[in-house]
This record gives sequence, structure tokens and C-alpha cells, in this order.
Amino acid sequence: MKILKYIKYGLLTLLPLTFSNCSYLKYDETSFNREDDVFSDFGRTKNFLSGIYAYLPTDFNSIEGAMRSSATDESEYVSDLSDVQRFNQGRFSPLQPVDNVWGQMYSGIRAANLFLEKTKDQKYLEDQYNLNYSETIAQFKNYPYEARFLRAFFYFELAKRYNNVPLITKTLTPEEAKGVKQNTFNEIVNFIVSECDDIAISLPKTYVGFSSVSETGRATKGAALALKARTLLYAASFLHNPTKEKALWVKAAVAAKEVMDLTAYTLEPNYSNIPNNYKSKELILERRQGASNDFEKRNFPIGYEGGNTGNCPSQNLVDAYEMKSNGLPITDALSGYSPMNPYAGRDPRLEKTIIVNGSTWKSQIVKSYVGGANGKPKTNATKTGYYLKKHVVEIVNLLPTNTTTREHSWVLFRYGEILLDYAEAMNEAYGPEDASTLGKTALQAVNEIRFRAGMPNFPAGLTQAKFQEKLRNERMVELAFEDHRFWDVRRWKIGAQTSDIYQMEITPATSGPGFVYEKKILEVRPFEDRMNFYPIPQAEINKNPNLVQNTGW
Repeated sequence: MKILKYIKYGLLTLLPLTFSNCSYLKYDETSFNREDDVFSDFGRTKNFLSGIYAYLPTDFNSIEGAMRSSATDESEYVSDLSDVQRFNQGRFSPLQPVDNVWGQMYSGIRAANLFLEKTKDQKYLEDQYNLNYSETIAQFKNYPYEARFLRAFFYFELAKRYNNVPLITKTLTPEEAKGVKQNTFNEIVNFIVSECDDIAISLPKTYVGFSSVSETGRATKGAALALKARTLLYAASFLHNPTKEKALWVKAAVAAKEVMDLTAYTLEPNYSNIPNNYKSKELILERRQGASNDFEKRNFPIGYEGGNTGNCPSQNLVDAYEMKSNGLPITDALSGYSPMNPYAGRDPRLEKTIIVNGSTWKSQIVKSYVGGANGKPKTNATKTGYYLKKHVVEIVNLLPTNTTTREHSWVLFRYGEILLDYAEAMNEAYGPEDASTLGKTALQAVNEIRFRAGMPNFPAGLTQAKFQEKLRNERMVELAFEDHRFWDVRRWKIGAQTSDIYQMEITPATSGPGFVYEKKILEVRPFEDRMNFYPIPQAEINKNPNLVQNTGW
């Protein structure tokens, strides 16, 4: 639908913390402006672009309070009534879609198209005698590249969900919108890659020193190249590349290496400092949110003031953390794993991601065992024996007499993911230890991640298949609760292998101190091939009969 001749431009500015200096994001809810007024004034133009950033996604409470992680084998959401359970029970359809972002993403795309059309050839001559005019123009010349990045990002979000979607690069009338046809996934990929290649030439590496106003959180050269790398990784994966064409994996590897060769990013020394840290040198792009405690209210353990539980990490995820001393999985008889002391000697990322029985949280010992202060049969106690730690800001207070909030940042791209993308693509193209012409092997790339984690290197001599298996496990651990697992399961087409969700039932030992830990099945989730893509919402097909529904829906 057309975004009217009058624009309430403030309503597009939903993120008061998209950038570090954001006084210009304030708006008057009562002020309406004509399109010409918005795009003939630099300040209002800047506000409009800032509003497009507000369409960038997060996975904080994204599906009726739950994370998409709770629709994977990473976790289980505590409430049976949340919409996320419709994913887990197979109760979604074109008539009852879940995580329906079709309209939201196309709204973002239309805003970007409108911005690009209306700002073309603008010079803001009324400001030419201002002392900062040259700076104003320098910022303005960068804005179309940012808008094109955002549009490309929104298309990636659509294509990974719905596969074939309409590619629209201009504003449409309502009648025109009703007649658009879908482009293929590969056409969307080619568009995203072409856009990223073009805009990466002009986007800055950093906004430090870009203008007198300190601004971060905007699209950079690194963000454009990271989007290209992720898009090509998905295109090379089995879901879209069933014949395992090597050339597609080579393209994905080359794209990831472009980000690495920028030398603009490094791994954060402390894994715990990645979430909610927009100053991290590992961060490529993030979506910032203003000060709140909504995520903490939903995820503090039951038994803590204001805590309501929420996303409960699964035993599946806990089992993925290897032994620190030798890097062996806990299923290996030589690993040293003890079922009676299951969290001892594990990958350090376990403790930094998940609250286990016996963890210290807010200066108290967590008692998630049956009958404990934070365990069953308390209402809303964890279903799995675990609570979420990653992303949750521990210093937030939910006491009625001392309630506090904190800013949050959702990681959209970080350097650790790029290394894993590169390792996966290189292994699929060349195997674990062949650098080809790129100068770094898959093994070397993943071992950078392992070194930061305090884990032993992947061993040399692994077969391509064994490296793939171990690397997929590494992605599950390193990128836990960062909204990757949901999509990895689909692009690898392993959904049916992730259907059994496990919990840890913890009970006090009947004789002596300690606990009995018993792994039990929590639920079995249906997964059919058609679920690798979302159904196109029936409401959209009703509006536009040219749209073809995805297979099986």
C-alpha cells in the first residue's frame, strides 16, 4: 500500500537507541508532514532513514514472548500457550502463520524504495551557508547505500522464510502491488549479492570520525559483506543446493574471506562480553534497543523476584558442550564425563550461556532440582532443568522497590559467525585442511574460535564428513541463542533429526549429599520437509492471486 502523501515520519522511528547519539530521533506524535516536506529537510530525511533501521529483527521475545530458539532443539518455552508452541506442535498453516514477517519486511522495503526515490538529486541548498554543510552532504551521500543495505537485508529475511518472493525495487500503487509475481530464491540471492558488492565500495569501514556527531550502529562495508557471505552460505546449503555444487561453496568461502580480509574485526577475548555490548570489536552490526527489563522479566528464574522463567535451554544443547580437557563429546567413553557430576570440566561456554543446578545467579545458588527453590513443582519452573543466561542482564533488578532497566543489543553479524561460515564453506568446497588460494583452511578458521573459547583445537586429519559433524556442533555451541540454529536446521535439512527434545530431571540423592541426574524425553516435535519453508500467509495470496504457495502448504 502507498505510504500516503502525508507522512507521520516519527512513527517510523521506533528505535530510540539505533545509534549512540540519537537526540534527533525524538519526534512529535502530533506532527504530520507531506512527503516533500520530509525529503526536502535534512533532519527529517535522516529521521526517515533511522526509522527504516527499526525494521531490523531481533530474537528478544520475538514470538509472543519466546525466542525462535524455543522452536529448535536449543530450548523449550515455559508457557504452553505461547504461539511458539504452534511451531513445536506443527499447528501452523497459511491461515494461521507463526512468525509472520511478510508485511513487516515489505513495509521496510517500501520505505527504503520511497527513500531512494525521494532523495535522488536532493542537495539541501537551503543549508549551504551553514558551517556544517559539507558534513551534512557527506552524511547524506552515504544514506542511499544504507537504505539499499537495509532493503537487501529485508529480502534475505523474506527469502530464508518463504523461498520465492516478489522482488520490488520501486514504490508501487495499490493496484500494481496486487499484480506482482514471485522471483526465484536464486534471483533474490543474486540481487542481494549484487547490491552488497555495489554498496560495499562506498560504505565506510567505521563511522568513528565520519562526522562530528558520534554515530554507530549504521550499515558499514563490513555489514554489507557479512550479509553477502551469509546469503551465499545459505544458497550453497543443501536446502538450495541439493546437488552439492562445489562452485556455490567456493563463492560462500570467498565472500566470508572478504570480511576477514577487512581486518576491521577481532574476536572478543571474553565470550561473556559478546551479548549486549555494542562496543565489542567482534561486532559487525547490531540492532539496539532502549533501556528495558522485559527480557529479564521473561527469563529470570522462577524463585527470583520478578522472575517468570521463559526460554529453558534443552538437554540437547547442554549435551553439545564437549569436555574442556580433550575436546571429546560426552558420549565418548574416553572423554572423562561423569553423569554424577555432569557440568564439571565442560566447555567454558556452557557456564556462560546456561544457568545449571548449582550455578550462582544474583549472589544466590540456583536450586533447579525437584523440590528446590527454582525447580518443579513450582508454577513456571524450568521444564528442562535449566535457565537462560546468555543475553540476560544479571544486574537488572526486578524488586518492586528498586526496579532497574538496561539497554540491550541484538547481534545481527559478528566476526565469530564469519569464521564459522568460512570454515563450513571451505570444508564443503575443499575439505578441512586445503586452503586452496584463500590462504586459510577450514581447520585454522574454526580453531580461532576454539582458542577464544579455551577449548582444544579440532584435531588434524579429520575426514570432510567428520569435520562437518564437529563443526555443526561447534555452531550450535558458539552461536547458541543468536537465532542461527532455527535456520541452520532448515538449510541443512536435518529437522527430523532434531525432533526429540530432552530435559534433565534432577532429584536429591536418597542417601548422602548430591543429586541424581536423569536425562528424559520432554517432547517429540513433528517435522516435515514442507516446514523448511514457511507457508505464505493466505491473507497475502487473497490480496494477490499471482502468489504461488510453497509446496506442501
